[in-house]
Amino acid sequence: MSSAAATGATPDTATSTAKTASSGSGEGPTSQDAPPPAAVRVGERRRPTWRQRAFRFESKAAPYAYVSPFFLVFAAFGLFPLIYTAWISLHDYKLGSDMTWIGLDNFRWLFANSLFYNALWKTFTIGVLSTVPQLMLALGLAHLLNYSMRVRTFFRVSMIMPYATSVAAATLVFAQLFGRDNGFANWILSWFGVGAIDWRNGNWTAQIAIAIIVTWRWTGYNALIYLAGMQSISQDLYEAAAIDGASRWQQFRFVTLPGLRPTILFTVVVSTIGATQLFGEPLLFGNGSADGGAVHQYQTIGLFMYQQGWQYLQLGKAAAVAWVTFLLIVVLVLVNTSIVRWRTRSER
Repeated sequence: MSSAAATGATPDTATSTAKTASSGSGEGPTSQDAPPPAAVRVGERRRPTWRQRAFRFESKAAPYAYVSPFFLVFAAFGLFPLIYTAWISLHDYKLGSDMTWIGLDNFRWLFANSLFYNALWKTFTIGVLSTVPQLMLALGLAHLLNYSMRVRTFFRVSMIMPYATSVAAATLVFAQLFGRDNGFANWILSWFGVGAIDWRNGNWTAQIAIAIIVTWRWTGYNALIYLAGMQSISQDLYEAAAIDGASRWQQFRFVTLPGLRPTILFTVVVSTIGATQLFGEPLLFGNGSADGGAVHQYQTIGLFMYQQGWQYLQLGKAAAVAWVTFLLIVVLVLVNTSIVRWRTRSER
């Protein structure tokens, strides 16, 4: 009788016991303990191909490539001129000569110049005379065009025609209308016994004439913006207000105006910026003179800057005026935004 039979174990059990003993005795690794080949190792990351690397790079870089044209154009025509203008404002730079560093002397000259404050005041008065009636008329016209009426499309298209007209053409026509001797405005006023008005040489009359030109040109543009904002207001609100017995004026006051608050803020900000940059209308109204009248009665900041840069060839001083104008626009926009936000919070 064999030893396997003597111990009561089967041949298979004895064989497995011998293998276990041999592996535990340090005789060497078996085929089960050997590491698997590199090709079949579990969890190993394959090296990406060049196509996969190119696809990953494209997926990451594509969004930046799509938006890069805007930033390139902005950097070339917006950011660089702004920075370079600030650099020029710190120099005494006359066209055709070398720049000389003078620090803040151009700004000291500017804030000590009475003509600058005159231009600042005229810019403010013309801006108020043109912006306030312009936006009020635009709001009223948009409210009328928002209702169903005949040939509504014709009136909507006609609203944009003054905006599409050239500034030079419109200003030259209005300069003839406000002529002292044969002007259409004085002819109309003569029906009411008013004598001939020298619109161009008067103080307030010249500002009113320029404000009328600006109002005529931009009212239709703002009316279409208000109309688009009105059409975004839900009709259910108007129907509910009509059921409650609200008149059209009450619907306009309590439904339309609250719904147009963001649009009104936009038009106020844009109109404020446009009034601060007013240049073409007063220049052409004065027959191309940057003086703004005999006593600078309608010389805006734009005309004052143009006069320093291209009439006196003092580009350093003109650059200082430009930077002060830029900061003034930023302050006005922040003030308008703060007022609207304060009113919104107070009404809640």
